[in-house]
Amino acid sequence: MPDFSSIDGSFQVVCLVVAVTMLLWDTVEVGRNDAANLVNAVLGARVMQRRRAIVLTGLAVVCGAVFSSEVIDTARKGIFDPTGLQTLNAALAIYISVYIVDTVLLYGYSAFGMPVSTTACLVFELLGAAIAVDVSTVNWSKAGTVVFAIVCSIVLSGIAAFLIQRAVRGAIRDRTDHLATLLLHGGWVGGGFAAGLSYFLMLKGMKHVGWVKQINTWLDQFNEQVEADVGNLIIVFLLWGGFAIAIHSLLVVFRRRAAKLLFPVLAVLGMLAMGFAFGQNDLANCASPGLAAITLLDKQDVAIATKVPIAWWMLLICGGLLFTGMTTKNAERVTKAAIATGSQGDHVALWAPRWCVVLAGKLLRFRGTAPALAPRERFTPAGKTLHFDTLRACVIMSVAASVIATASSIGLPVSTTYVTFAAVVTTGLADRIFQRGDAELKLGRAIWVITSWFLSAVIAAVSAGLVATAIHQLEIVGIAACLGTNFTVRRFLKRRADAQTRRVEEATDERRHPERFALEDEEA
Repeated sequence: MPDFSSIDGSFQVVCLVVAVTMLLWDTVEVGRNDAANLVNAVLGARVMQRRRAIVLTGLAVVCGAVFSSEVIDTARKGIFDPTGLQTLNAALAIYISVYIVDTVLLYGYSAFGMPVSTTACLVFELLGAAIAVDVSTVNWSKAGTVVFAIVCSIVLSGIAAFLIQRAVRGAIRDRTDHLATLLLHGGWVGGGFAAGLSYFLMLKGMKHVGWVKQINTWLDQFNEQVEADVGNLIIVFLLWGGFAIAIHSLLVVFRRRAAKLLFPVLAVLGMLAMGFAFGQNDLANCASPGLAAITLLDKQDVAIATKVPIAWWMLLICGGLLFTGMTTKNAERVTKAAIATGSQGDHVALWAPRWCVVLAGKLLRFRGTAPALAPRERFTPAGKTLHFDTLRACVIMSVAASVIATASSIGLPVSTTYVTFAAVVTTGLADRIFQRGDAELKLGRAIWVITSWFLSAVIAAVSAGLVATAIHQLEIVGIAACLGTNFTVRRFLKRRADAQTRRVEEATDERRHPERFALEDEEA
């Protein structure tokens, strides 16, 4: 347990209280915003009820959180070098400012149903704060590497999701529970999903576990002997073949029952893998500043504090708080908006600025006349829209989880939001969902989300720089002023977001039931 008897001065006492409080708060905010990335495909396909999906995913997040220390090291001392700061208080000012900005930024985005990258926010907040306090401490090379990794993960996820979706859609079409079709294609398709999740999640994401480390050591030795990197390919194909045989055997034995459950089960497994990968990677975004500040106050030495390993029980607590954030109202808004953006349904409840919708209309002029590959709009017995089919849900979850697990294995905090959103949009492109319905609105929303990602980076850097300067110069007074601003902005954003939600719901009802509104106009 930390020993804070060496804390010197009232400013450090306040920093300790703020660090612990904001650590808890920011962890909830990260769970609140990134919940959409974990469950949107499963909820969009109506495979599972929201509450049950959140509980299962939350357990996976908590498990993944215990394996995230390498990513935390990148976040807490990779973006800037705290040992280069002249005083301990300067380092505390940076870490505290990151939390004050991050909590209000994530809250604002989630209130409007906008998925934002907690990773990108963290990186640019650390950069902005470090530049404001002491620009010489910024590790430009590492920051550039992280930003480059984020961009590469988006491109990789988007391309892989598009190609895989187009391939499996061409084979299975909309017959996702048709026995004859699955006897022909279910083995290699389902086996590919299961093999990808197993390889990337275990051999990459859990490479520090004893038996996994032994397998990776054997693979490295084998690759050296054959002088080629073929060991990993052999493992992938063995997994693929093994799962394909197992799935085909189940289809032969259990027939229609197995056909009906194949893709829903794989989608749920992908969701759990996504939760585990999220706990590994995105925990750094909420835990690293607070845990670094607590360790600094405990050791009273920056050089020692940055080398102290993070206790597993701290990671476990943070994972539990992430789960708490996933159950909130704002998390549900983010989930619904993310699902609607990639929905194959005709009418969706979304909002986008007028210029985004106009730009989307211009882009859609080049879409051609090819028919949509996605199934026609379907509804549950309760009348709810099926936004995805289970086949597409599998692709989204499998690709996103694999990309994030790979990034975690090399200690790079990438964006769960960006990776998953890229998979949602590009699988939609592969299915040609923009050929019908509210196509301009859905594409306009995608444009607005991507635009907001760039805006969030600027807001994060500038705001964190201003807050860090205020705390560094004014100490306790600066903390009080910045916290007051945080609460004021949150209250303002909540009112605006609630009003926008009501307008979107009314506009959606009017598009879905124009005859009802026409009748109301005549009566008026």
